[in-house]
Amino acid sequence: MSVSQVAGFRREGTEWISESSGTRWIPVIGLEVHAQLRTMTKLFCGCANRFGASPNSLTCSVCTGQPGTLPVLNCDALELAVRAALAIGAEVAPTSKFDRKNYFYCDVPKNYQITQYDMPYCSGGSITVPSGRTVRLNRIHMEEDAGKSVHDQGDSTLVDLNRAGVPLIESVTEADLDNAEDAAAYLSALREILIYTGVSNADMEKGEMRCDVNISVHPVGAPWRTKVEIKNLNSISNVVASIEHEIPRQIAAWEGVGPDPVQETRLFDAEKGTTRTMRSKEGEADYRYFPDPDLPPLTASPAFIEEQRAALPELPGARRARYQAEMGLSAYDAGVLTAARDVADFFEAAARLSGRPKEAANWISNEILRALSDDEYEAQLIDELPLKPFDLADLIGLVDKGTLHMSGARQVLRQMMKSGKAAGELVIELGLEQVQDDEQLEAWCAEALVGREAVIEQVRGGKTKAVGSLMGAVMQASAGKANPQKVREILLRLIGTAE
Repeated sequence: MSVSQVAGFRREGTEWISESSGTRWIPVIGLEVHAQLRTMTKLFCGCANRFGASPNSLTCSVCTGQPGTLPVLNCDALELAVRAALAIGAEVAPTSKFDRKNYFYCDVPKNYQITQYDMPYCSGGSITVPSGRTVRLNRIHMEEDAGKSVHDQGDSTLVDLNRAGVPLIESVTEADLDNAEDAAAYLSALREILIYTGVSNADMEKGEMRCDVNISVHPVGAPWRTKVEIKNLNSISNVVASIEHEIPRQIAAWEGVGPDPVQETRLFDAEKGTTRTMRSKEGEADYRYFPDPDLPPLTASPAFIEEQRAALPELPGARRARYQAEMGLSAYDAGVLTAARDVADFFEAAARLSGRPKEAANWISNEILRALSDDEYEAQLIDELPLKPFDLADLIGLVDKGTLHMSGARQVLRQMMKSGKAAGELVIELGLEQVQDDEQLEAWCAEALVGREAVIEQVRGGKTKAVGSLMGAVMQASAGKANPQKVREILLRLIGTAE
């Protein structure tokens, strides 16, 4: 059972214990996650769905809410939404509809948002996190994004409507969570699935995935109490920090330090690590939902659903299990290789072409991914490199044959990542081909034994590992080109010892 201390409260497992009253409190947490769909255009118009354009440059009369305009559904968005539902095991409804959610804010140009209320396109599904907890989903629905309010212009607020009308799916969990760690694990797993399936880029820094946290606390054995929503969290670390702050804040409030919590929306201040009131929380009646009269009901035939199921890739969890079971990789290595789909695809191709999955895994995890973090490479993703899976397979083959030693192979890899040249070509160009000539190797080994009587006696006494201290001299004399395996064999033979 984990134990931690937070400002007058002691946490034991999932319970928070008030040191002043001794009361044990249980948090109840549910998550609402908005993810922008990876479409070329917006949900109901032909404007580009693209991040980073000049403010209000990706707009038209539809997404700015001009009178007399009509929305037309982007069918690509529907396909992606259904794929997301299938990837988490949700049930796609044969019929659903769009509704108008009425509220007034400067970045909602129509004064309503097109969303789905009582007939979402899917329900159910679940994600199991590493702790073993299964987080159930209540529903996923489609909707359009709002614009963006910019509040950093002194006393004024500016509005950018480039994001208005961008297609979203909002996934709503059941209140199955009670700690920040599992909440973070759920978000990581969901984000991974969205990226793998091509449904969303889910870049939280760009606002392509945002999370609202609903949280309440109650004493052990008592009914649930009033929930509070923490809105628009744009990183998993902020989700964790906001939960870790909000739990003791609510407990202290219920125990008399401040007014009782009320149903409200709060914002998280990342610099201060605290939440503050944004507005009182609206109820469903406040939004005055009604079916959108301009959009017909959606239908999803069994054939359409199966088409989207067939378009799904193997998901990361299944890949991790297969890499461990069939390729003998560790859980850690399998996790590293499946963290991004492009890396997993690269690994699978290199492993198949080389016939050496463990070696391919080591090269990718220990060398390629580490090198990508260096500023000397323009590429940031593995599939942006000039190096391709067959190039890595060739390099692995050269090492296996003894043509290259590991230090030379690392030099070749670095050049391959920059130039895209073949491994064999670079071996010759860099002068790194290993010396295989027994006569030359024996001369270097004999020279390394001169004056090393103490080491020779250790080896003759059975301490064959001591030969390693002689190999360094040979490698230095050969400028790193001597074949280490042959050098070891020759040294042992010259010393008069055989393994």
